[in-house]
Formats: sequence, C-alpha cells, structure tokens
Amino acid sequence: MSNLLSDFSNALTAAVEKGGAYTVLVDARKRFPASGVAYAEDLVLTADHAVTREDDIRVGLADGKTLEATLAGRDPGSDLALIRLDQKALTPAQTSDSVKVGQLVMALGRPSGAGVQASWGIVTAIGGPARTHQGGLLDEYIQTETTNYPGFSGGALINAEGETLGINTSGLTHGSLLTIPVKVAWRIADSLAKHGSVKRGYLGIRTQPVEIPEVARQSLRREQISGLLVVWLEENGPAQKGGLFIGDTIVAVGGQSVSDADDLFAALHDETIGKPVAVEVLRGGKPETVNVIAGERK
Repeated sequence: MSNLLSDFSNALTAAVEKGGAYTVLVDARKRFPASGVAYAEDLVLTADHAVTREDDIRVGLADGKTLEATLAGRDPGSDLALIRLDQKALTPAQTSDSVKVGQLVMALGRPSGAGVQASWGIVTAIGGPARTHQGGLLDEYIQTETTNYPGFSGGALINAEGETLGINTSGLTHGSLLTIPVKVAWRIADSLAKHGSVKRGYLGIRTQPVEIPEVARQSLRREQISGLLVVWLEENGPAQKGGLFIGDTIVAVGGQSVSDADDLFAALHDETIGKPVAVEVLRGGKPETVNVIAGERK
C-alpha cells in the first residue's frame, strides 16, 4: 500500500535534485557566496547585489567543480546580473511561466560547497508592475512564504516538477525574499547577454496623472479612468518630433493602457527603441493616435 506522505516527500526530493543540477554557487563578493541559475551553457543569472567584483569571480557547480567567470552584464534596476564562465559546462535550467497563488513552490540556493539547500512554501501573491528602490520597474513579481536563508539570492524558485519559475532576491526589498518571474528575468538576461545592460525606451516628456472626464471615457470605448497629461516636451525629443503636444492626455502606448508613470515606463521596453510606437492620446477630448519613434533612455 502506498504511503502518501512518503510519496509526497520523494516528489519534493526529486524536484530539488532536478533544480539543484542547474543551481550554482556564485562567489563574487567579500561576504559569503550567493547562488545563481544556469541560463545557458556558459552563462549564469544571479542577483546583481551579490556581485561586488567584476573579475576573479568563481562559480561552484553541482558536481563540485569550481570555474572562473567574468561579469557579462548587469541591471541594478531589476537586481539581476549575468556572469560568463570560461567554458561551456552548464545544463540550462528548465523553466515554466505557469504560476498561481497557492501553488506549492521551493526556493533553492547553493551558498556553500556543502550542496544545494531548499525551503518550501506556497505562492502568496503575484503582483506588478512595481517600482524597485534602485529606480527600476518590475513588470511582475512573485511573493512566497519560503524562507530566505543567507546566500539564497540569485537562486531559483522551482515548482513541484523542478522547473524554474523565477529568480529569488532579497535586494529589491528590505531583506525579504522576492521572486522575479522567469518571463521577466529571462528577457532581461537576453538583453544582458547581447548588450551588457538593459536598454529602455523614452519619449522625452514630463507628465502628471489626471482623471479622464466621463464623456472622453466613452469615446475610448474601454474602462479607463485616468491617463497622463503631457506638461513638458524635450526640444527635438522623440515626442515633439512625433507630433505630441503639451496638453495631450496619453491613454495608451503600444496598445497598452497607460494610467500612471509606471505604466508608461513598462510600455517603453527595449524592443520599442528606434521603432514607431503608437501613442493614443485625448486631444481636445477626442481620441487620436500619434506614431512616435521611441528613443533610448541614457
């Protein structure tokens, strides 16, 4: 007769073994090491705050080997950094972007040569977009009740199948563990691998949130109670060149509704740079669409 508790325990053990195979030790600071996740055969994604030196970085693998590495790129705003090994020795993590509140998850870390460590709990919330105290913006984040052991930053949050759901970090809040979902973290890692940093678009405007009058809301044909009033235009900036005016109320960018500055920040991701972006505005109370070539935020 099957023992349900034993089966459950064995399933968790199998998931940790699977996730532990791509969870590495990252020695890149004076204090105790942190953790990282294999993004590619020679690339490790980790927490930016855990990388305080850009050379003489060492990565400890699951098989006990230690390899030299260098910094490939970093994005302090999202607290993510990418480091490159001197050889292709990793098996990239298997990932999943399917996560729900109440789901059983485990946080993994490899902060020492003793092996992988784990804590478990459930997903307590999924939120975003949210500003980070480093001045960045996360499109989405995951909160869990897993325990934040020392050195767990940069490690993986996994599901019961051992698939990575995101990267854990305590650097975005004041000590508590937060998870950057894989669909966000992997997009940032791709930009870091290509450019060494994360490029973000800009329009060259200053705005303030305003309530949209009832008559104007009806013309939008969607539920939206606020937008961004343009109060300043950069001379010869993208918005001015594209035909935006002071007094326009921006209600959507690239098909995404815009109600506050965070919405605008999120809509101007790296893929918008140098391309025409449809900016929907209310002008004289009537909806219009202006195409603006987004610039690159410096």
